[in-house]
Formats: sequence, structure tokens, C-alpha cells
Amino acid sequence: MAVTFSDLHTEAGLKSLESFLSGKTYISGNQITKDDVKVYAAVSEKPSADLYPSASKWYDCVAEKLSSSFPGKATGVGISAQAPSAEAAPVKETVKEADDDDDLDLFGDETEEEKKAAEERDQAKASAKKKESGKSSVLMDVKPWDDETDMKKLEEAVRSVEMPGLLWGASKLVPVGYGIKKLTIMLTIVDDLVSVDSLIEERLTVEPINEYVQSCDIVAFNKI
Repeated sequence: MAVTFSDLHTEAGLKSLESFLSGKTYISGNQITKDDVKVYAAVSEKPSADLYPSASKWYDCVAEKLSSSFPGKATGVGISAQAPSAEAAPVKETVKEADDDDDLDLFGDETEEEKKAAEERDQAKASAKKKESGKSSVLMDVKPWDDETDMKKLEEAVRSVEMPGLLWGASKLVPVGYGIKKLTIMLTIVDDLVSVDSLIEERLTVEPINEYVQSCDIVAFNKI
């Protein structure tokens, strides 16, 4: 969808540019294009970072890209603010025609291979994000066999269980009577990667951890 900017040398024009660039890095998409170069050329000087933070950041990004594309040392050129004369008009038209020429391509169009690679990267990112989108916070009680169970070793055994999507959190020992204490521990899981039932049945209550752990109970289970 085409976007039109006008009077970028005025306050109103810069406000329009600032509003459009809010939350964006470049004019079109996630990388610099001819659109950025055209708008950059129409802005007479770097916008104030205080008044137009988004436009100012964009201006610096484009300036850096252009600088790396033209390694020669610039001596500085001034642009007059006077209205163009009749003689200058044909020159302006020539520049416009040259600007529209496909041969004037500072960065090159994407090839089919590059487009396909970019699409595959985007799909992979979307898939990974979806895969790890659902998380849950779990509060678990871990009970020992008796009052002679070493609770420090019990907790070490529990925390020794490592798997993708599992993160152990804070814990404390809670008296349950007759000198016996239970371990109450927090854990965060990625729902698609960790099953709490499998964690208990296949990891926490089997050898060698069942030397210390008699049973485990889920006290609370909340989606994050």
C-alpha cells in the first residue's frame, strides 16, 4: 500500500512522519528499501530526537546504511532553501526520472532465493513462538518416606531432574507432623514440552530419586 508524505521540511510534515514511524524501524518492512532513501532525501536535516524520537532514530539508521554504501570521504554539500528558478526546473525533472529508473538501485531487489529464505525464517520463528507460547506455574508437595529421610538430599535429587521446558523455582520445608517435613516447591513448565504427570511418574518417583521421595502431589496449577 503506497504511503504519501508531503512538506517534510515543515513541522507538520515531520509530525506526520513521526506518527507513521512510531513502532517501526523502516518505511516499508523490516529492512531498508528505496522508500527510505526517497523519504530520507526529502528530509532537509535530522529531526529533533526530543520532538520526533522515532523519525530521528529512523534517520540515523538510513544515514548509517547509506554511509556504508558510499565509502568515499564526503566534503559536505549545502542545499539552498530558495525556490527553484525556471532554469533549475528541467534538472529537477531529470533527477525524478533517474530516481524512477530501475538501474538506480542502491541495495538491489530481493532474489527469489532470498525471498524464499526470508519466508522460511519467518515460518520457523512463528512455529517456535507458538510452540513455547503456553506456560504454567505449578506448586508441588514432595513427601519423604519418614522423619529419617535427608531432606537436603531429597531436594537436590528433585532439582537434579532437567528437561526442556522445565524450570525449578523457590522451595521450603513444611512440617506435617511426627517430626516429618515435606518439600513444597514451585516450578514453571512449557505446556507443550512438559507433562506434570509424566514428570512425577517417570522421573520423581522412580530410581534413584525414590530413595528419598515417597510421593508427589500437585497443590496448585495455574496458566501463565
